[in-house]
Amino acid sequence: MDTTKLLLGTIIALLLAALVMSWNGMQQGVKNTPSDEYDRLRKQVDALRDDQNRLALEKQIQQHNSVLVAPPAVTNDERETLKQQAKEDKEKLQALLEEKEKAERNAKVSDSENLLLTQRDLEKKNSLARETRLINQALLVGKVKEYREDAQYGSFVTLDVVMPEQVQQNTILAIRRNTGILGQLKVTSVEGAEAVASKLPGFGPIAPVPGDELILPPRF
Repeated sequence: MDTTKLLLGTIIALLLAALVMSWNGMQQGVKNTPSDEYDRLRKQVDALRDDQNRLALEKQIQQHNSVLVAPPAVTNDERETLKQQAKEDKEKLQALLEEKEKAERNAKVSDSENLLLTQRDLEKKNSLARETRLINQALLVGKVKEYREDAQYGSFVTLDVVMPEQVQQNTILAIRRNTGILGQLKVTSVEGAEAVASKLPGFGPIAPVPGDELILPPRF
């Protein structure tokens, strides 16, 4: 039986007992005894009523707390949906992280490639600039006087020697035109201020002409 109902029954029983005793006392003409007994019973009723109120209040508090604390009911379908959503969110996050890492790697590779290409361009430009400078600074040792292509003797070049101490038999000379080199010659004979030279392999398609300058090949 519920505690509140038990207390309520006890209170009712005590009240009935008090009424009976009070009635009996009035019938017998006794004034003091019923009054004392009634006061005792009234105190018990008041104490029981206080206990009843306290228990009712505690019960209300427990019911209120159970409503606040109890989590909302979740069905199996809703639970599976939440799990699937969490899995998809995790996969999306992982994909974003991988895409970010890939973009960072590509950026680093791109920067490295651009730096390498730039460095090569600079080196190439510096190399060309250095070659041009060396060609321009090379000493003029002679000039092309005439170029001939003979079926019997082959192609050869006659030279006007400007610096005889630099032009000797078997000396390798380079033909300079503007800032470039057409090819190289090998001196075959020297007579005074004139010399004869033959083209070396890799000369190129451009034929020498009178006035082309002869220099010692620069060391690039």
